[in-house]
Amino acid sequence: MTGVTLQGAIKRYGETQVIHGIDLEIDDGEFCVFVGPSGCGKSTLLRMIAGLEETSDGQIHIGSRDVTRMDPAERGVAMVFQTYALYPHMTVEENMGFGLKMNGVAKDEIKEKVGAASDILKLDQYLSRKPKALSGGQRQRVAIGRAIVRGPEVFLFDEPLSNLDAELRVEMRVEIARLHKEIGATMIYVTHDQVEAMTLADKIVVLRAGYIEQVGAPLELYRNPDNKFVAGFIGSPAMNFLDGVVADGGVDVPAFGRVVPVEANLPAAGTKVTVGVRPEHLEVHHGTGALKAELSEALGGVSYLHLDAPTGERIIVEERGDERASAGDTVDLSFEARRAMVFDSETEARIR
Repeated sequence: MTGVTLQGAIKRYGETQVIHGIDLEIDDGEFCVFVGPSGCGKSTLLRMIAGLEETSDGQIHIGSRDVTRMDPAERGVAMVFQTYALYPHMTVEENMGFGLKMNGVAKDEIKEKVGAASDILKLDQYLSRKPKALSGGQRQRVAIGRAIVRGPEVFLFDEPLSNLDAELRVEMRVEIARLHKEIGATMIYVTHDQVEAMTLADKIVVLRAGYIEQVGAPLELYRNPDNKFVAGFIGSPAMNFLDGVVADGGVDVPAFGRVVPVEANLPAAGTKVTVGVRPEHLEVHHGTGALKAELSEALGGVSYLHLDAPTGERIIVEERGDERASAGDTVDLSFEARRAMVFDSETEARIR
């Protein structure tokens, strides 16, 4: 197995540039997730690595090889798509081994490799079935098995779980994490779902409009985002962002109706800033304050309380325990100073 390096990778469609000089190092055996909103360029970047999109400028290396101008078949990668793309008239075993058969691999070797992949993916009892007799999750495992039998240096996943229902998504997420642990291959995974990114990745690459916003381990991005975009994209529910003005002792946040202390090197008093606090870091004080509860989403062990501030801003709070607010209640909020993040209102950069 081997790693992937991108150096100044650019993609243009005519006069329009959609990927802007990406520099990225993905280590051997690492599980790297490209994440970002629709249209950010994550799938285009993956397809550039696969060779399905031509790289307009820059270089792509897989291991020590410069694969920038190589055909997809020469790059040593295998791709798993959003759609399963299985042959309906073939059995699971035939689907998994079809690529090897087309390359002239001996029948005994195909059977051995398909058997090994089937064992890893727990597909042994389904080998004689055809795709129509499988669930969505089983079909996706067959598609992954088809990639495994090729013995690629790098696995590429393009939103492979987006067609599955919620329960199957969780199941397949665990399957893919287990697969990575078992075979130790370099994997690059594209998703718009930051929960998938947080639970699967060794390294997350946050993309926006063809640029990398930040690269790091999941908890590093959660705890220490570089800007407002990353802070809002990583974490579920999303971070609360409130307008504020730098004042003596902290930041005056009109939504709270007071100056709140923060741990940051603040600019001059009177400067407009944005204060960010995650829902799980806010503490609710019942029966006081000026924040009105509009909705409480009770999910069992946790509730998400939606509050309307007098400023018109919306705040979401995570509540646990037995005492929880209901719609119509009036509450106040507090948080530890170290939990608040401050961002420049114009550039959206983090003020540390």
